Amino acid sequence: MKILRSEYIKSCVEITDCPTDHPEYAFIGRSNVGKSSLINMLTERKKLAKTSSKPGKTQTINFFLINYQWYLVDLPGYGYAKTSKTTRQKFEKIINKYILQSPNLMSLFVLIDGSIPPQKNDINFINTLGINEIPFVIIVTKSDKVSKQKVKQNIEALKNELLKMWEELPKIIITSSKSGIGKDEILDYIDEVNKTVKNTKIN
Repeated sequence: MKILRSEYIKSCVEITDCPTDHPEYAFIGRSNVGKSSLINMLTERKKLAKTSSKPGKTQTINFFLINYQWYLVDLPGYGYAKTSKTTRQKFEKIINKYILQSPNLMSLFVLIDGSIPPQKNDINFINTLGINEIPFVIIVTKSDKVSKQKVKQNIEALKNELLKMWEELPKIIITSSKSGIGKDEILDYIDEVNKTVKNTKIN
C-alpha cells in the first residue's frame, strides 16, 4: 500500500464524538516514544502529526483519513509521570474508552522505544490488551538511536518479559522514522487487514 492522501478530520475527547464510517488503526505509546514522527514518516508528511520535544503533546483522539478508506488514529501517550494525577487519569479514561469501545478499531499499534530496555508500564499495558482481547502489533521505534546490537538486546528483553504471560508473542515490527525502516511492513499489514473487512459493513 502507498499512502496517496492523508487528511486531518477531527479531534475528540469522547467516544461518542468519534467518526464511525471507516476502519481504524490507532497508534499509542509512552510519551515521547516517537509516535508523531512515525505517523509523519508513514504518511510522508512532515507536519501531519505535531511533534514536540515536550512529552504529553497529544491530548485528544486525533483522526486522519487515509486514501479515503481508513482512519489513522493518534492517541494520547501513557505513563508520563510529570503530569498531574488528574491529567494522567483524564488521559487514561480517554484511552481506555476508545480502545475498549470503538466498534471500528481493527488494530492497535503499540510503540516501544527500542533504544532503551522494556519499561514496566509498557509491559503492563500490553498485558492488559491481551486480557481484553484487543488486536495489536508492537512497533519498535528509534532503532537508529543506538547500535543494532543494543536494539536486538532490548527486543529480546521485551520478548522475555512478555513470555512470562504470553504463550505466543505478538507481531513485532522494527522501525526508524529517520530511515523509513518498517514503513512498508506496517502499511502492508494494514492493507491485509483492510482486505478482510472490505465486505464488512462499517456503521
